[in-house]
Amino acid sequence: MGGSPRRLAFGTVSRRGQIVLNDAELRELLERERVAIVSSIGPRGWPHSMPLWYVPRDGEVWIWTYAKSQKVRNLERDPRATVLVETGHEYGELRGAMIEAEAEIVRDFDTVLGFAEELTVRYAEGISSVEGDAKAALEAQAPKRVVIRFRPVRTASWDHRKLGGGY
Repeated sequence: MGGSPRRLAFGTVSRRGQIVLNDAELRELLERERVAIVSSIGPRGWPHSMPLWYVPRDGEVWIWTYAKSQKVRNLERDPRATVLVETGHEYGELRGAMIEAEAEIVRDFDTVLGFAEELTVRYAEGISSVEGDAKAALEAQAPKRVVIRFRPVRTASWDHRKLGGGY
């Protein structure tokens, strides 16, 4: 993953290879963070970026959203998307991944409902399953929703903490 720094124009050195996340670090980032910015191509050709809760599954990012949302219409027209997950406040703390992906829209009721339960367990503190009124609410929402699976095509990642304060 690391390697020697590359020389760029004007004698500067690229340290890009030093900050790449390995597979375990990428998995940990996706499991720990809670918001992904999903960018699709809007109807006028401009990026359409929205923050979404997600569930990481086997190296992929999965979300659910309203079937009639703009992001779904965009992805129906063009399934290319970019998913950004990042954390950190100061430059030296920044850590993240930008995932160029092909989106698959899933409309199957059982899949949508099962995913809704998984998402709820991930984001609701202290629960391990969805029962009773909460489950009924998800069942009522599922017909209006879709699940979107983002299959990675290319991933760029970074962890500026690896630079040890030197840029």
